[in-house]
Amino acid sequence: MTIVVEPSPRGTIMTESRRRAGEWIPALLVFVLGIVAWQLAISIFNIQRFLLPKPGAIVAKFWDDRSILWHAGWFTFKEAVGGFVIGSGAAIVLATLLARFRRLGAALMPVAIAANAIPIIAFAPIFNAWFDPLAATSKMAVAAVLCFFPVLVNTLRGLTSVRPAQVELMRSYAAGEIQIFRRLRFPTALPYVFAALKVATVLAMIGAIVGEYFGGSQEALGIQIKNSAALFDFETAWAAILVASILGIAFYLAVAVAEKFALQWDPTRQERGSG
Repeated sequence: MTIVVEPSPRGTIMTESRRRAGEWIPALLVFVLGIVAWQLAISIFNIQRFLLPKPGAIVAKFWDDRSILWHAGWFTFKEAVGGFVIGSGAAIVLATLLARFRRLGAALMPVAIAANAIPIIAFAPIFNAWFDPLAATSKMAVAAVLCFFPVLVNTLRGLTSVRPAQVELMRSYAAGEIQIFRRLRFPTALPYVFAALKVATVLAMIGAIVGEYFGGSQEALGIQIKNSAALFDFETAWAAILVASILGIAFYLAVAVAEKFALQWDPTRQERGSG
């Protein structure tokens, strides 16, 4: 008689925690070594503060002005989220249409590629002219343009990556196009979509800050960076960049958590988690 011992939930949680800690330790080690190298390089090569302030001075300024910096960061973060939602939503809708009507996709994709080749810095003053430069709308538009193309390409790739045999099988069961999209194409595309959305979170923060460089509210993070650098207050500028980095990482992790819950059905991810 064979006795199978089921692993306890506590043991499973501990194993999962150790695995995740093992994934983060190399990144944390590289981060710490980078900060140490930064500090040593300033001391050894006598780098002036206007070129690169000391990490300790940046952290001190970040702590002293934390209320102002976080308020500005939250202001810009809302612009980034708005642009992310607009750009990603429009890209997913268009990718669905292009996957359904392939000839339309063949006609529009070169136009989308050409638009993506335009430097984003060229769009910022144009959107400021179209919208109120002091309003969040123009910054959302810049962020939306940055998010749009990677989400469009990845979503379209996911929707069209299903095997023809799978489509034929569903059609043999009298499934219509809507059912094929809902039960086959969209589930297949989800890993591609979330991969693009995680990239888009970072691009949204970049787009919002770049848009603010060409005009915006004095509460915005991009304006804080621009004004601080103009006044040679480089510690404050770097502290504002630190806030932008923290918010960008938090945004990325939020989408990563949503991906984990949305793709619990994916057997390949379950195998990686237990491996």
